[in-house]
Amino acid sequence: MAENLPPPMAARRPNFWQNSGYGLLKQDANGHLTVTDDFLRAYFNRPEVAPVEESCQKERALHAELLETPKRPVSKDEIAALEDPDGRDNYQVLIDFRDRLIDAGTVEACYLNLFRDGDVRTAPLFLDQMAQVITRAVLDGTDDPFRARAGELMFREQTVTIHEGSILSGDLETVEMLAQSGGMGAIGTLLVEGGIKPRQVDLDVMQQENAHKYWQRDERHDMVLDLSFTRPGLDALSRVMEGWIDHFTGAAVSIQPVQKITDEKWVWHIGLDPDASAILNDLYDGNDVDEDRMERLLTLFRLEFKDDSLMLPDIAGRPVYMGLAMTEKKRLKLKPQNLLVNLPLAPEA
Repeated sequence: MAENLPPPMAARRPNFWQNSGYGLLKQDANGHLTVTDDFLRAYFNRPEVAPVEESCQKERALHAELLETPKRPVSKDEIAALEDPDGRDNYQVLIDFRDRLIDAGTVEACYLNLFRDGDVRTAPLFLDQMAQVITRAVLDGTDDPFRARAGELMFREQTVTIHEGSILSGDLETVEMLAQSGGMGAIGTLLVEGGIKPRQVDLDVMQQENAHKYWQRDERHDMVLDLSFTRPGLDALSRVMEGWIDHFTGAAVSIQPVQKITDEKWVWHIGLDPDASAILNDLYDGNDVDEDRMERLLTLFRLEFKDDSLMLPDIAGRPVYMGLAMTEKKRLKLKPQNLLVNLPLAPEA
């Protein structure tokens, strides 16, 4: 009988972000996420395409058939025959995305193809959802709540507050929702300074003492991550980005936060968001960067390949510097695709 007992709670790995759809996917030999019927069905059950009372018979029939056979081809004429114009638009967007997923075979291939092709017309919602489920695969098996919370930066926009030298990152959607509902608290006062007003917001800053609570709140997005230098949150983000690069490319890299770039042979950099890209470009070109813009540069990273042969030959062995910045409105939207399309990989890699 003892052999049939579940493992002790301490031995179990948290099953977080269950609404991401990760549990509906299967992994191929490379650990990438193959597109399944169940994963596609979840999209057809979304409220944007699920039939409502006013839906016409053709829409109801199409929806039922897609739930039965999610990979069934859908022609433009079938979509044009739907009576509701919003329904037609929603179906066209979703079918286009579904077809990209099917053609690519894996979520990772679909995600990467979109940016490598340079024609990103897929809805931002779908891009973020793909980034989430891929990040979930990268983090599978982790028991570190800091890494899971840091992983949210790969697909959820943040609002940032600088307080007494600390860089506090809160989920933008959650902060705005709580601000509107009148949540109260000291940390809320700080986050209001990040542009959310006029009410206060009550959120917990993750620390070693309370980080375990994340596993019960993983889909509430209501814990604040401290991205200050030497803090666990910034180290966790570095590990997440390492895993993201390895997952897609197989290249093992080391990412460490740094406070400034003093490298006289600085040859390559990656901005993790548009503001950081612009600031790093100006610094690299020797252009003046005013104090206000420099203050928006939240952190720098030094990335090094463990196998230099995977890098472009003319910069092999040199570090890659990365930057993360907030906007003038103190928003932070990390672009994880920049870690892939801007990485100086050798062509054969």
